[in-house]
Amino acid sequence: MARCLVLTLLFQVYCLVSTVGLPLPLDPTELLQLGGDVGGGRLSVDPADLREASGDFGGFTRAEPLAVYHPRGAGDVAALVRAAYSTGGLRVSARGHGHSISGQAQVPGGVVVDMSHSHGRKHASRALPAYSAAVGGHYVDVWGGELWIDVLNWTLANGGLAPRSWTDYLYLSVGGTLSNAGISGQAFHHGPQINNVYELDIVTGKGETVTCSATTNSDLFFGALGGLGQFGIITRARIALEPAPRKVRWIRVLYSNFTEFTADQERLISPKHGGRRFDYVEGFVVAAEGLINNWRSSFFSPQNPVKLSSLKQHTGVLYCLEVTKNYDDSTTNAATVDQEVDALLGDLNFLPGTVFTTDLPYVDFLDRVHKAELKLRSKGMWEVPHPWLNLFVPASRIADFDRGVFHGILGSRTSGGPILIYPMNKHKWDPRSSVVTPEEEVFYLVAFLRSALPGAPQSLEELARQNRQIIDFCADARIGAKQYLPNHKSQHDWEEHFGPERWARFASLKAEYDPRAMLATGQGIFPPSADSSAPLLSDS
Repeated sequence: MARCLVLTLLFQVYCLVSTVGLPLPLDPTELLQLGGDVGGGRLSVDPADLREASGDFGGFTRAEPLAVYHPRGAGDVAALVRAAYSTGGLRVSARGHGHSISGQAQVPGGVVVDMSHSHGRKHASRALPAYSAAVGGHYVDVWGGELWIDVLNWTLANGGLAPRSWTDYLYLSVGGTLSNAGISGQAFHHGPQINNVYELDIVTGKGETVTCSATTNSDLFFGALGGLGQFGIITRARIALEPAPRKVRWIRVLYSNFTEFTADQERLISPKHGGRRFDYVEGFVVAAEGLINNWRSSFFSPQNPVKLSSLKQHTGVLYCLEVTKNYDDSTTNAATVDQEVDALLGDLNFLPGTVFTTDLPYVDFLDRVHKAELKLRSKGMWEVPHPWLNLFVPASRIADFDRGVFHGILGSRTSGGPILIYPMNKHKWDPRSSVVTPEEEVFYLVAFLRSALPGAPQSLEELARQNRQIIDFCADARIGAKQYLPNHKSQHDWEEHFGPERWARFASLKAEYDPRAMLATGQGIFPPSADSSAPLLSDS
């Protein structure tokens, strides 16, 4: 009965959409009369819900959906998608917590599935961490819309466990990061988050719920990992866990020589470096004259000031290596940590007198960006456009990238937000996933995480122009870079992004699991069916 209500509602809505066009100028009261509570979830046309679902963190793309669906569980998601599929392909997009950059979760004239409903759920409804002899470790099953910060707090409170791989920002949804990759400074050792998940439940574009893993329905499992939401909506993920350390020694050192900076980074992530290693390796670019005012300047506290006297002779661009050493203060004393850190730093070629350290709880380190967020929110500097650009650059061309971009296109204009740069090992990435990386063992993430602040020297238009210049430079110089969190404007560009073999596989999975191309249309990868009579991508 519930499914019939959903189907009737969406069919009538879809007929109106097809007749009138997109977006639909429908009086919200008409939609409510068709049925506001469908299945176990709630279909909403509340202006506040529509307004929230129309935007994202990027802040420069808006598209209003016809309605927002608030499911209470995976069964509701499946019922909604089945009904949409039956109408002939009403567009459906899953939305976690709205941290897309270029409208990837938006769906004009369609239905947004709000997966964030589990935020604040009673703990009794969450699964406890468990041990599996089959995988040789602990895991936890979580809802696809769960925030990583909530997963962390839950697993710490129930066994002192934590996921192995992270993003720098924890207020992202599990399904969202697994649909991309999920990377941070631990990726060189543990791989991205998509390499640290054992099992998924996915609602496909036909409304079928499929449990998949590396051994069961493996084509969908690996396709969905990094698959940009094209094959289904992740409703459950089984995440790998490990015992969590208690404390972190957080260290930063500065470089003026890019070659020495990258050589040290690559040495630290190399499997040949030996058993002694840091637990996290990242880096970022900063203008020397703006060091104190850098976005992460809270690290340099009054008790740990930047020694400006050691930097007076350096102008232009500096590079900061950021590393951590995890330890358990109940079993490891400070002297032991000092010895390990000193030994590791002793092999590096950073500027003398630029070692800055601090010790803090493990959770505080992982949640460090949120603390910066709260400060920016208090100053009205968070809810602004974020024209981010993320690239994977092969290590063999990273010096060319430095000359062409950091010293060329940008010059000393590195303000406006962090510019991250750090290497990863390709062998830590499962080649069966949908993520595209350069064809080299070592490649760098270069992330331009800048904000268009009111009154800032660089406007949104200027930052967007620089992004285009950077992309064009990579193409003209044949750098071999690939976009991470990709945003391409045509199917041809997407085919170029994947390459012939990977594109054929990706398109085949789309035809099998979302033949009407109705899911995640905001990515712009596959043209959706224009009406209910449009041909399917396949006969399935």
